[in-house]
Amino acid sequence: MNEITFDLEQAADTLRTWALDESLKATVKSNPQVLAAARRIASRYIAGEDLSSALQLVESNARRGHLASIECVGESVRNREEARQETEKFIEIARSLKRLEVASTISLDLSHVGLLVDDRFCYENAARIAEAARAAGTYVMVSAEGSARTDQVLTMWERVKTDFPETGITLQARLHRSADDLLRVITRDGPIRLVKGAFREDLKVAAPRNSSLMYERYVQMASELINSGHRTNLATHDASLISTLQETFGDQLHDRRIEFEMLQGLGAGLLDSLNASGYRTREYVVYGSEWWLYSLNRLAEEPQRVFTALADLATESAS
Repeated sequence: MNEITFDLEQAADTLRTWALDESLKATVKSNPQVLAAARRIASRYIAGEDLSSALQLVESNARRGHLASIECVGESVRNREEARQETEKFIEIARSLKRLEVASTISLDLSHVGLLVDDRFCYENAARIAEAARAAGTYVMVSAEGSARTDQVLTMWERVKTDFPETGITLQARLHRSADDLLRVITRDGPIRLVKGAFREDLKVAAPRNSSLMYERYVQMASELINSGHRTNLATHDASLISTLQETFGDQLHDRRIEFEMLQGLGAGLLDSLNASGYRTREYVVYGSEWWLYSLNRLAEEPQRVFTALADLATESAS
C-alpha cells in the first residue's frame, strides 16, 4: 500500500512538472492530433476558451438548481500590461453577469491581476473588479494560492475588503497556519471558502493531502465557521468528507448561509444529489486559454483521474 501511495505521489509530481513545462506545452499545441486529444481531456474541467462558453454552462447549471462562480483561468502574471488585460476580462465577466442576470460570483487569483507586480497596482485592479462585481449585484471570491503567497493574499484581501466588505476569501485546511488565519478572517463579514488545499507543499507547512490530520483540520475549521453563523462555502468533491460533514453537523448544513461548492467536472452527480437533498450548491466554472496548466493540475490532485481522461478519449474516438 505504501508503495502504491508513493507511486501516485510520483505521478502527481510528474503531472505538475508537465503543467509548468512550456516546451512540452508548445510541442502539444504544434501537433493538431495531440492538441485535439489534450483539449478533449481539458474539456471536462474547462468550459471553453471564451466567456460565452462559461456563461452557457452557468445557465445550464442554474436549471439544475446550482449557483455558480466564474473564473478566467490564470495566475502568476509578472507583466504589468498583461495584468491590465486580464483585469479587463474579469470586468467583462461582471458586465455579462449584470446583462444576463446570471447568479454567479467571480473568483480570481490575485497573482492573476498584479499581486506579483506591485501592491498598489494589484489593489487598483482588484478594486476595479470588485466595483464591477458590486454593480452587477454580486461579489468577488479571492482564491487560495501556494503557501509562499498566503501572507500577500490575505493582506491584499483585507485591503480590498476595506472598501468592498462583501469580498470573500479562501482558506486551505491542510496548511499548518490556517487555524490562525481563520481567527484572522472570521471576524470580518463576507463569505469564507474552505478547501482542502491542492498545492504541492512541504510537510513543514502543510499536512499530507488526504491524510487523517488534513480531514480533522477541515472538520474543525468547518465547525468554527458553521457555529459562528458565518457565510461558508464547503468546497470539496470528496464524498467521504461530505458524509463526515453531514454526520457531524446534520441539519445545520441546511442553513442558507452554508453552501457545498465543487469545481466543474469533479462531482456533478454528487452536487446534483446534494441539491436534491435541500442543500445550497454552487459549481465553480472556469474558462480561458490557459487550460493546459489548469487541467493538468486537476489531474495531479488525484492521479487516478488519468483513467477518466483515457475514458474521455475513448468516448471521443467512438463518437
